[in-house]
This record gives sequence, C-alpha cells and structure tokens, in this order.
Amino acid sequence: MLDKLKDAEGRYMTIEGELARPDLFADPERYTSLMKEYKSLTPVIEAYRAYRRAVSDKEEAELLLSKSADSELKELASEELKDAKARMEALSEELKLLLLPRDPNDDKNVMIEIRSGAGGEEAALFAAVLYRMYSMYAQTCGYKLSLMNANETELGGFKEVTFMVEGDGVYSRFKFESGVHRVQRVPETESQGRIQTSTATVAVLPEAEDIEVEINPADLIIESCKSSGAGGQHINKTESAVRLTHKPSGIVIECQEERSQFKNRDKALKMLKTKLYDIKMTEQNERIASDRKSQVGTGDRSERIRTYNYPQGRVTDHRIGLTLYSLESFLNGNIGGMIDALITADTAEKLKASED
Repeated sequence: MLDKLKDAEGRYMTIEGELARPDLFADPERYTSLMKEYKSLTPVIEAYRAYRRAVSDKEEAELLLSKSADSELKELASEELKDAKARMEALSEELKLLLLPRDPNDDKNVMIEIRSGAGGEEAALFAAVLYRMYSMYAQTCGYKLSLMNANETELGGFKEVTFMVEGDGVYSRFKFESGVHRVQRVPETESQGRIQTSTATVAVLPEAEDIEVEINPADLIIESCKSSGAGGQHINKTESAVRLTHKPSGIVIECQEERSQFKNRDKALKMLKTKLYDIKMTEQNERIASDRKSQVGTGDRSERIRTYNYPQGRVTDHRIGLTLYSLESFLNGNIGGMIDALITADTAEKLKASED
C-alpha cells in the first residue's frame, strides 16, 4: 500500500507542476482532465501525508522514551506515542478505503428513465411518485434537474419520463437506484379497498462525454413532429418535438419538452449518446462480472430492488435488507440515509474483495 501511495504522491506533484504552467490554459481539454485527476488524488495524498506525520511523531516519541531520564518528559512522550499510534491506525483504514478502485463514472451527471411496469394506470401513477421523489431529493442536494421527455397519462401518471440530473458526484448518489421498484397500496380507483402490487423500472445512466461516444451523422434519421401528451397549451400546435432514430442500434429517442426544435434536437442527441455509452459500459461490465459479484451496485434492471408498502408505511431495500418505517418522508425526497447505507454496503463488499 505504501508503494502505491508513494507513486500516487509522485503523480500528484507532477500534476501540480503541469497546472502551474501558464501555457496550459491554451489547452482547455488537457486542463480539465488534469484538474479532475488532481481533485481525485487530493484526499488520498492529504491522508497519506497525515499518516507520514503520525509515523514521524511515533518515532520521535519512541526515541524520547528510550533516551530521556526525565519522568515528566517520558509521560508526555508516552501520551504522544499513544496518540500517534491511534492516528496511524485510523489513517491506515482511511487509506485502504481511498485506494479502493473508484467508479470512473461517479462524478458524472446522470440521465434517469422511469417507466411504468406491471399494474396499468396504477403503475403509471407510481412512476410519477418516483419522479417527484427524485426531484425533491435533487433539490435538497442542490442538483439541477431538467425534464427531457415525458409520456403522461390522463390521470397524471407517467408511462415513461426521462430527465437529466446535474451536479457534483451525482452518479455516485443515484447509481444504486437502477432496478425494479415495487409498490403495494390501495389504488384511488379501487372501490373494494384491495391492495394492489404494481411496479416501475428505473434506469440510471451516466452522461456520456463527447470524446467517449462518436456518432456518424449518416447513421441518424431526424424527424420533427408535434408534441403529444395529456394536454396543455403547447401540445399538438407546433412541430417542435424531435424523433431521432439511430440506425445501427435501432434506438429511437423522442424529445418534446422544449419549445425550440433545435433545443429538443440537442437534448435528443445527448440522450442518444448516453444510451450508447450505457450499452458500451454494460458490455464491459458483463465481461468483468465474474471477477466480483457485489450484492449492491450491479445495476441489473430486471432485479426487484425495493418495495414501498403504503398500508404499513414502510420502505424496504432488498439488496441490503434495510427497512425504514418513514415512507411518507422517504417519498418526499428524504432518501439520503438509504443511499448512504447502500454506499456503505458496497464499500464493505469491495474492501472484502480486495482483502481476499
């Protein structure tokens, strides 16, 4: 571990020298790349330097204990030795966590797709509940949320809704939400008071950068069409909506949230790049899946990950066996505690795998 840290510090100092060069600003792409690497290395190097200071303090205290005849100095040295050892132990554990393989997508923005599943109109209404929950959580975190496409139902549900969330470390917080979400409740339309089970699927895709996905314009079919939905002043009046078809993959993207056709086209292209990037990452993950199967973070969209039970006011995440009896608060966007628990479980799994 110490050899890795020494190499990392060397790289850190090299980047510091590069960032100090005035001519670097002439290459914005290079500057952004170096700053991103510098930012990711900073907590590691700070912890490593603190660890080295603790080692130095420990050695000085041991030297003082072995050579001093003064009882007061020995007592002070003994306290310093105890403190230095405690700091070394804590920093060693911190460094183990910091050196774990980091998801390269963690700092990226995300595109989230929510689709109604089994349950008809009730599933569409649940999809709207999930959209509201994520919107409120994003607002709490200071993230920017942009609606990209929505297929609404007459009762205010969503057959499908797609939105972008932008901010610092967004993917690291949202990535565990991919999967099948199940709801158990009495629908408003149910006169007998019977509980219905419905589902919605959530897909969380890291936003693709331009350098990661290249699209040949000749592979695209771009069509303009009128907006569709449950109603509204702008619906069906102008051909501002855009339907984009990627011929090699067969992916079809529709975007109708902006009044400008050009803005909808740009958003549709961003959505396409993100989907193509996700396909690329999924193929890569499948190739390495045999190396480590984590109980969380798999992103398998066919897997039921969570149940929202209205009669009992509880929400249960099946991957980590955590149940919270605060459903109303949870649906109002207070999902940070659950996400923290998922991150902790995933980190523990990675740490266990690294030690095996």
